[in-house]
Amino acid sequence: MASPVYPEADRRFIQLSVEAAIRIGLLALLTLWALNIVRPFIEPVLWGIIIAVAVMPIHAKVAKRLGGRPKLAATLFALLALAALIIPTVQFFGDVVSEGRALAQGLESGTLQVPPAPDKVRGWPVIGDPLADVWTAASQDLEGTLKKYQSQVAAVGSRLAGALGGLTMTVLQFVISFIIAAVFLVSASSGKDAATQFATKVAGQNGAAFVRLSELTIRSVAQGVLGIAVIQALLSGLGLAVAGVPGASLWAMVVLFLAIMQLPPILVLGPAMVYVFGNAGTTTAVIFMIYGIIVSGSDAILKPMLLGRGVDVPMLVILVGAIGGMMMSGIIGLFVGAVVLALFYQLLVAWIGDGENLEGFEATVEAPVAEES
Repeated sequence: MASPVYPEADRRFIQLSVEAAIRIGLLALLTLWALNIVRPFIEPVLWGIIIAVAVMPIHAKVAKRLGGRPKLAATLFALLALAALIIPTVQFFGDVVSEGRALAQGLESGTLQVPPAPDKVRGWPVIGDPLADVWTAASQDLEGTLKKYQSQVAAVGSRLAGALGGLTMTVLQFVISFIIAAVFLVSASSGKDAATQFATKVAGQNGAAFVRLSELTIRSVAQGVLGIAVIQALLSGLGLAVAGVPGASLWAMVVLFLAIMQLPPILVLGPAMVYVFGNAGTTTAVIFMIYGIIVSGSDAILKPMLLGRGVDVPMLVILVGAIGGMMMSGIIGLFVGAVVLALFYQLLVAWIGDGENLEGFEATVEAPVAEES
């Protein structure tokens, strides 16, 4: 059969289609290559942008009070943020090292003793009897029990070492993010203009309103959810340390996770109250109980103060974003996931509403950050 003869216009169309397909393929390949290169930096940069957007009004106020010096204000922010991160981290690792050293010395000298298992442990379903047997054996012959379960102990130790290594990398990511946030704060105006131009190219006339909605959403979640969680964690850690609860920094970190997932800190502070009542004086225990109840319920006071105006994100979205982000990216994903999913939700609702949900934001698009602050 003879080959079909295409008209000149069809041959030209086929040629242009092949050329376009090749160009698009090369562009997609180059984009994928670039994304793989920068992938390790995506989350620190994204978290840096979130932090910068959240603290931008405060930065503008501080820069104005310093005589219009945004670089100095950004430097002070970075130093304070790094101090707030590094000091508790050093204390936490110091507690881990000291406890580990005391445990090792106790094992070497034979002075480490395990108390007998309480009788109620055997009443626990499924794990009660096996746990009580191991516990009793350890209380009678700790060294022999450790040798018997050497492989399990080694596996647990390996997991703990891996967790500590992951925590170290997370702290390093936060350090990088704070430095990036300080850089973005210095160039906040030009960065916002670039974001508005890009959004206008993508979304047309609603681009600027989408940028404004994104800004308010990030600020709302960062201040009204993450900010409250950090405050509650710091207050909880302070109260636990003063009350003499062991591992106060570790429990404060647990409070931080719970607060981000919209769970009350009383889940940690409640058992701590029981411990304090059993190991401290009545006055100390009562004061700590009142303090813990106030800290656990402080979000009712803090949310109206810190939650951004005009942005209503369902708590389920925050919860799913925080848990999903942590499962995907570890501790830093806990923070980034909550903000990113909340932002996606707001933009999706606005897009489905064909711009109707942007009406409340269009009036504030042109308002400079200085007015807001």
